[in-house]
Amino acid sequence: MITETTQSNGTNTSATNTSSSSKAPQIATDFETFLRMLTVQAQNQDPLEPLDSSEYAAQLAQFSMVEQQTKTNQTLEALVNKLGGNPIAELSNWIGKEARAVAPANYTGHPVTVSPSLHAEATEAVLVVSNAEGTVVERKSIPVSTTPFEWTGLDESGTARPSGLYSFAVESRKDGTVLSQQAAAVYNDVIEAQVQNGEVTLILEGGQAILASKVTAVRAQE
Repeated sequence: MITETTQSNGTNTSATNTSSSSKAPQIATDFETFLRMLTVQAQNQDPLEPLDSSEYAAQLAQFSMVEQQTKTNQTLEALVNKLGGNPIAELSNWIGKEARAVAPANYTGHPVTVSPSLHAEATEAVLVVSNAEGTVVERKSIPVSTTPFEWTGLDESGTARPSGLYSFAVESRKDGTVLSQQAAAVYNDVIEAQVQNGEVTLILEGGQAILASKVTAVRAQE
């Protein structure tokens, strides 16, 4: 806070100006203006009642403190941005995790966790599984629930399907009528994280690439 006092013909006028945080950088660069203000203040004081020199010193010291605090805040802000504001600092946190998102799952003989989405009025639900070529390889009824479940990857004979990428969708039905078909989210291992165009992109075990902003859950690799 800077208090400016002007005396003229024995009349004192005080004005208080509190700078907002948005004007802090201006304070630090306006030191010469402040000195000119003090000079004008001295020139216009009442010769019969001059200001105490200690008041000048107090104002100058107060301004210097504000200026120094502003510089300190700017330095701390720059340091925080350098250490934590860069997406690069976040990349290592993704490696070794399983991320859930709407994307093909990399099936290697182990069960895949599927998180279904259903129409609000659905009374039946059908899981639709497609391979990397887009061919539907499996359709089966599942509970009408959004609770995640395990897709084993086994065919009708109990044999594991070929390894590769598989996509999942849930067909919502009511009285035999299809209400909607919504893609289901699955968990995939994250093997790499990159920054592209200012956004974090995750590379999954099967080579799929998804934006980190599309991830809806993260868990440790099983």
